[in-house]
Amino acid sequence: MLNWYKNLYIGDNAKKKSKKLIHKINQGAGVIDVYVIALAVNPENSLEIFSANLLMQSALRRNCPTIIGLAKGYEEALEIIEQIVNEVYQETGTAEIRTWLEARIEKNGRKKKRSRT
Repeated sequence: MLNWYKNLYIGDNAKKKSKKLIHKINQGAGVIDVYVIALAVNPENSLEIFSANLLMQSALRRNCPTIIGLAKGYEEALEIIEQIVNEVYQETGTAEIRTWLEARIEKNGRKKKRSRT
């Protein structure tokens, strides 16, 4: 089951088809040039960017941390991370991205989507 942040960050190029992309990712279907931004598996790091197609693998689907963002293209994923970093810095004056996101997830929750494993 994939966990999606309720206030998912979606890039401009992915916005138009975001519902369709999320549905395909949840179903384990392939998507072209789509990247997800997720909390890093290693707690020492903040975020990871990886191709949504990696989530076609059942082992990765089972262990995928909360997905924070959705982008069409790697460059757009970097832009979303820049947006998140700026937001965190403006609100806290620090670069504690993971801590800030975990607090928001705790406060706002996450959506659990049934997925094919």
